[in-house]
Amino acid sequence: MIATQDLTDSPEDIARAAEILRAGGLVAFPTETVYGLGGDARSDHAVARIFEAKGRPRFNPLIVHVPDVDSARRFARLDARAEAVAAAFWPGPLTLVLPLRADAGVSPLVTAGLETVAIRVPAHPVARALLQAFGGPLAAPSANPSGKVSPTRADHVRAGLAGRIEAILDGGACAVGVESTILGLEGAPSLLRPGGVPAEALEAVLDCAPVAGGSAARPNAPGQLASHYAPGAMVRLEVTVPEPGEIWVGFGPCPGAALSLSETGDLVEAAARLFHVLREADALAGAGASGRIAFAPVPETGLGRAINDRLRRAAAPRG
Repeated sequence: MIATQDLTDSPEDIARAAEILRAGGLVAFPTETVYGLGGDARSDHAVARIFEAKGRPRFNPLIVHVPDVDSARRFARLDARAEAVAAAFWPGPLTLVLPLRADAGVSPLVTAGLETVAIRVPAHPVARALLQAFGGPLAAPSANPSGKVSPTRADHVRAGLAGRIEAILDGGACAVGVESTILGLEGAPSLLRPGGVPAEALEAVLDCAPVAGGSAARPNAPGQLASHYAPGAMVRLEVTVPEPGEIWVGFGPCPGAALSLSETGDLVEAAARLFHVLREADALAGAGASGRIAFAPVPETGLGRAINDRLRRAAAPRG
């Protein structure tokens, strides 16, 4: 059991977090999407500890976080398309899967032995300050036990990982609330995971629509497992009339709903609230002994694609 430190976003605590990372420790930190569980991406030991703390399958790649596009070029090869997308969306909630440079120096555990690397430049000021203080790349999946609901607040991290990691850097609630969009650019642009950057925005920069990509059997980026983001309760989707005892989560006008992603039907609000509401609904379902959560329909447009992707994985059969 590790004594997990609670750190603030003060310069002193950010410096302390960087010291922990340099010593091979793990630090949970906020990004604009969700909290990440950071470890030195160049250290086999640190990366192995990320897998251990999360109970994460070893074949699932991790995202490397860097402070700027110049740093990204040290680890990956960016072609003209990647440069254009990076200029448009970095820093921000977009991850690019790119060819790994031969001299990148990242642990092969980060890439799951693939010849590509998932990389992004986060926008959250605390994440950026930590990356600058640390001075290297951070491997950072979401800071929660593998397959469970992603954390958008420091107390979510504490509930799942306290005693397993060295520190939690509290930077408040995450603004975007769903993980980054993952775009593969090894060949034709492929959407490997919907997320904080809508596919329509990528299409406008690329002048083409990214094709759907990714495989639950052989993931080449995070977030592709069929069952993921799972609460303890069973989940039903597209529910307009809940069954007795179900905790109904609304979107837009839903009289009688116990909780709502957004009462006004705002997809940005719904994305930011998704994982927090999923945790609340899970607690209510457990307290009421129904063990079931029902979600109202969410439009399959813009950020709705990312929301529905997470909900479908939360509702998938568990292995």
